[in-house]
Amino acid sequence: MVLPVLTREALPLPKLIATASTPHIAQGPDGANTAVPSYPEGCGYQWAYQDMPELSADFLQALQALQPEAQGNAFAFGENCLNGDGSIKRFIPMETDFNITLQVNDVTDESELGEWIVKVMMVIDAIPPDQIIGPRPGRVSLGFQPSEPQTFVSFYIDQYHGLSPGLSTAEIYAALKTQ
Repeated sequence: MVLPVLTREALPLPKLIATASTPHIAQGPDGANTAVPSYPEGCGYQWAYQDMPELSADFLQALQALQPEAQGNAFAFGENCLNGDGSIKRFIPMETDFNITLQVNDVTDESELGEWIVKVMMVIDAIPPDQIIGPRPGRVSLGFQPSEPQTFVSFYIDQYHGLSPGLSTAEIYAALKTQ
């Protein structure tokens, strides 16, 4: 079978026409600029974490004052600015995050879990602002364990602060668990 040769007239490349401009991501809906980290040119970006040993040590000490078995650390989450060869030019922090593991009597007791959330947030809120890096509110990841299985809840700090006043500790846990 012989297929016929199809001929088509070559069409010119379409021209892009800008009809409306999209504001830069750093601009709010009203066009106002918000504070964002400056991104150096010539970078490839990769999600990254950076240890914060001094803050982690202080944070762990404060947690263990509440519960000697507690474990926790703080770290910066952001992006590595990579050179063309893959080496890191610099780290650009976006937020300070916290990981915590606590021993509880009953992982189904939402009131007890909510009480621990409140206590941990009091510790985090007491950290001096100059020790928190990045323009965004950080994330708190809590693991509760009597042994196995472990129960987790993870939320952003501003989600906790945005909860309605007057919630019971069980309601705090339930609200953040579903975030």
